[in-house]
Amino acid sequence: MGLTLIQGGESILADRAISAAIAKIPGATVTQLDCSEIELGAITDALAPSLFGEDRVIVLREIQELAADLQDEISEYLSNPDETVALVLWHKGGVKGKALLDKVKKLKPEIIAVDAIKKDGEKAQFVHDEFTRAGRKISVDAVQALVDALGSDLRELSGAASQLAADVAAGKTIDVADIEKFHQGRVETTGYDVADATLDGKTDLALITLRQALETGVDPVLIISALASSMRTLAKVSGASRGVKAFDLASSLGLPPWQIDKARRQLQGWTPTTLSAAVVKLAQADADIKGASAEPLYALERCILDIALAKSR
Repeated sequence: MGLTLIQGGESILADRAISAAIAKIPGATVTQLDCSEIELGAITDALAPSLFGEDRVIVLREIQELAADLQDEISEYLSNPDETVALVLWHKGGVKGKALLDKVKKLKPEIIAVDAIKKDGEKAQFVHDEFTRAGRKISVDAVQALVDALGSDLRELSGAASQLAADVAAGKTIDVADIEKFHQGRVETTGYDVADATLDGKTDLALITLRQALETGVDPVLIISALASSMRTLAKVSGASRGVKAFDLASSLGLPPWQIDKARRQLQGWTPTTLSAAVVKLAQADADIKGASAEPLYALERCILDIALAKSR
């Protein structure tokens, strides 16, 4: 019935592609196997002809994890496919399993790309598309605010978009105020909350949000990443004339106007010297939490405290 190859590392997009492939054959019997967990013979059993001849969809996830003998099971099937079977293969990318991947591609399958989304512009487009899927409109600044608040986790971004689409009054264009209200209502604390309190020089709040973030499972690396991102924004904005409106600077700086205004507020009390010193402390903390220190969490707390104090002096 067909062969579909899903290629790329973005799991939420792969899940959607798999769901779409299954939906194309309503009423079919669906079998999904995780290739990192199956044993020899499992694929052959799943692909064996059915006694009843019903339509079937067989999904093999992460085929790059298959050992050679398990890959052979797929190759053997592909040499004599069953017309009642729609086979869906997901390969996450990379060199693992490339020989099998090349064999599959020679059969000219339907190929669906689900490449990992890493660039800020791509994340923003993803968020915009999520609201479009939900039949809602969102401002450009609100899209960026949501990306800044939640980082790079597409599943979390998708969930937030779904929640906002349901919560915000129908017909209203979702704006930055809606994002801030949603963000403030979240139980967990993000790395950007820690970064904001730190760069605002609010030492007590910085330490409180740091502990809350760690307690709710935020990786220390993500906290450092958020702080580094915020400091890069400060550096960008610090070099621009304060006499130019944020809207006029947005294009040249690659930042939304609201973020420029926020950075200008945070820059009060900072000097080139103190910012440079903060960057050095941040670099050391980054090394510490990645193995250079025997007490990485203490090093992170010390970094947050030192940077916040540098602003408040």
